Amino acid sequence: MSEARSLDEPLVLHATSNGIAMLTLNSAHNFNALSSAMIAALHDALVAIGEHTDVRVVVIEARGKAFCAGHDLREMRAHDDEGWQRELFARCSDMMMSIANLPQPVIAKVQGIATAAGCQLVAMCDLAIAAETAKFATSGIALGLFCSTPAVPLARSVSAKHAAAMLFTGEFITAQRAESIGLINRVVSEADLDAEADAIAARIARHSARSLRSGKKLLQSLQQANAMADAYRLAGENMACDMATNDAKNGIDAFLEKRASPAWLNR
Repeated sequence: MSEARSLDEPLVLHATSNGIAMLTLNSAHNFNALSSAMIAALHDALVAIGEHTDVRVVVIEARGKAFCAGHDLREMRAHDDEGWQRELFARCSDMMMSIANLPQPVIAKVQGIATAAGCQLVAMCDLAIAAETAKFATSGIALGLFCSTPAVPLARSVSAKHAAAMLFTGEFITAQRAESIGLINRVVSEADLDAEADAIAARIARHSARSLRSGKKLLQSLQQANAMADAYRLAGENMACDMATNDAKNGIDAFLEKRASPAWLNR
């Protein structure tokens, strides 16, 4: 599949076959960053799928070398308004919650890096399959910006100490490590990723649509979906407050300009 996206192509490609809906993040040039437009496109695609009773399972994949590099930092720095930041994180949290609220199981198919909100996207999905070359990180801390919203599903996917290690260090972990701590289900070779994800999706799609929807609803209830929504509100506010600090502004600018991180100003 070509990495280039023509101007008339959507940010999220959607195809359905044999009860399997495939959503493809289609912005390889910026590592499928969750810009405002990408968040809206993915949210709309997920909501639309929820209304199709013929869809039994959803797969989220991506074009290019990265699964998702998190939020679009250039866009975020272009808006120095805390109100805009709060709105961005609220809309992103709504999109993430649409995965939890979707009647169908959702599989993340990860072929490259999944950082910050990209790692959050993986953690939100019900299942995740990754190529052995994939890497995961909640790296906001290196920019002076704690990954508050990614922490919501991460802390529900892995143990508290594993989540803390990822969030406080910001370091990348391998796909093998991600599997061992429970962030993903399975690691396969890059060559086998398509076939493995297709096989798992097909096995799920063979089952009763009603029982799959019932099971998804039950699992979300057991995982306290309402508490998750409350957590996203708190985390989104924290992210917006962090974005207003000089540390976050300087840290993101240093990253975008490919220079060493500045001395942290806020004590």
